[in-house]
Amino acid sequence: MFTAADFIPETYTSTIEKGNFEWSAPSNIALVKYWGKKENQIPANPSVSFTLNNCKTVTKLTFEKKSISTPHNVTTEFSFDLLFEGKPKEDFKPKIKKFLERIEVYLPFLKDYHFTIDTQNTFPHSSGIASSASGMAALAMNFMNLEKKLNPEMTEDYFYQKASFLARLGSGSACRSVKGNVVVWGTQANIKGSSDLFGVEFPHTIHENFKNYQDTILLVDKGEKQVSSTVGHDLMHNHPYAERRFAQAHENLDQLIAIFESGNLEEFIKVVESEALTLHAMMMTSMPYFILMKPNTLQIINAIWKYRAETNIPVCFTLDAGANVHVLYPENVKEKVLQFIKNELVGFCQNGQYICDEIGEGAIAL
Repeated sequence: MFTAADFIPETYTSTIEKGNFEWSAPSNIALVKYWGKKENQIPANPSVSFTLNNCKTVTKLTFEKKSISTPHNVTTEFSFDLLFEGKPKEDFKPKIKKFLERIEVYLPFLKDYHFTIDTQNTFPHSSGIASSASGMAALAMNFMNLEKKLNPEMTEDYFYQKASFLARLGSGSACRSVKGNVVVWGTQANIKGSSDLFGVEFPHTIHENFKNYQDTILLVDKGEKQVSSTVGHDLMHNHPYAERRFAQAHENLDQLIAIFESGNLEEFIKVVESEALTLHAMMMTSMPYFILMKPNTLQIINAIWKYRAETNIPVCFTLDAGANVHVLYPENVKEKVLQFIKNELVGFCQNGQYICDEIGEGAIAL
């Protein structure tokens, strides 16, 4: 088990003047939700997520060592250009600068290079799908790739755990987008190796029922959220139900260990839907209180419940901190559920838009 101190390098054994790397990292959808955090992006409760496959960020990092003759020779400053889908994106820069400031102690070479960060998403921008998780994970993978060139003796374990650790400092849930199909983040008594510092692959048995699990994302509202996740997390500090909620997350994660092993879809649905509604209940009972669901979110939820009751098909929903609905179901009922979505749910989506996804593997070097 690595500690934060283990991620501070002493010296590098190699040098590299310039080059580029390219990584893709996926989004993820939490089944047990993380809501509320402590200092330094430490979660107030553990969470577990499915790593997605199709919704991902692809980031190319080009780097060149600063020299006296270049205009970027000031080693006291971070030097980077940021492109989104090939075009300069100034409004993302403060977030990246903040990220670099947080991780500099762990990657002391950051001020030695000028970077060009060129990033794009496979899903529509501002579609209400969390792109900070996939974006920060992809950037962290690139920086670790550079550190591995400077320190070729680095082990694979260290590489991935440190990448997840760094990603977390950019966006909490990004640490769950680095490796594995099912990822746990946050210390939990019955999950061996679990840590508040990085995500770990779920260490227990996962039943065939959950292999290739499907996630169809219904885009209900693609606008900017009225309340950002960062603000929402902060509102848990004086929340009247916070302590009970944190305990509930531990209980639900314990239940999922048994559910994943047995393949019990009925119990899976209970935990997952309850977690989604609890997340939104916390928002509605914060001070100030807020609602991120839209009328069409509720229409979809009711339609899913009605369909499940009538057909006994094990389809359920979960929600992120937003209005969009993730429809989760096993692969063996895919055709029926997609027909139901087309017939009954598409009308509730903005411009009829939805994205078909499934469980994936994590970050990939391109």
